[in-house]
Amino acid sequence: MTICNIMVSVDLGAAAADRIQLAAGIAERFEAKLTGVAARQVVTMIPVESPDASERIFAIEEQRAREDLAEARALFEREAGMRVKTAWRSALAEPLSYLIEQARAADLVVMGRRGPGDGDPGLMDVPVGALLMEVGRPILVAPPGIERLAASRIVVAWKDTREARRAVHDALPFLTRADRVHVAVVGAGAGQEGAADVAAYLSGHGVHVSTHPLHQPETGAADELRRFARREEADLIVMGAYGHSRLREWILGGATRDMLQGTSLCCLMSH
Repeated sequence: MTICNIMVSVDLGAAAADRIQLAAGIAERFEAKLTGVAARQVVTMIPVESPDASERIFAIEEQRAREDLAEARALFEREAGMRVKTAWRSALAEPLSYLIEQARAADLVVMGRRGPGDGDPGLMDVPVGALLMEVGRPILVAPPGIERLAASRIVVAWKDTREARRAVHDALPFLTRADRVHVAVVGAGAGQEGAADVAAYLSGHGVHVSTHPLHQPETGAADELRRFARREEADLIVMGAYGHSRLREWILGGATRDMLQGTSLCCLMSH
């Protein structure tokens, strides 16, 4: 199992350059194509006094949107460099829907963390939680400031659910290349969660793996997983993403939400 096509969401936020460099490094390692994706809607909710004025305003806003997309493409081409094969996809469209559509051609989608202090990525922003619930592809969430992912030590946050099983399968290209993989179960009942079976499954794929029961802290599972990952000098966490949509209102599980907003390590998530 390998990765052939990586997509990276491109916006004009402060963390976009780091994210593109990180995605390019992964593409180089897997000899994969890197595709930059960006979309920008034309802002049209402007009161006007005449049809002619409306047309003029729409033309101005459309030109601004096209300029933003051109700037995003220039950023992608500059930061991706010349070491990997690249492609570009963009449109005047709603960013979330457009990326979901384009991801049908991807093995992996690289996104930025969306924490309260991470800044405004602008009008090309794609909400990561909503994307996770809909895209049907593994998402690599990258915190700001991380330009490279070695993934030599990986923590698998295991819970015996469909989402976690999907995440382990989707992460196999990384797991089989890692020096060490730690299967961590937060809370009592690691045996009931089947951690030993997961370790045996990964071992069958040639993975150097061990299992670790972790206690359930008052601050939540995400904090304990991050502490354990730092202690083991890991730089990637693999986990299932939990949540659902209700009339386009995205409801995320606590650990999923905490990771999307607060992870200091890259996190590969599948739903």
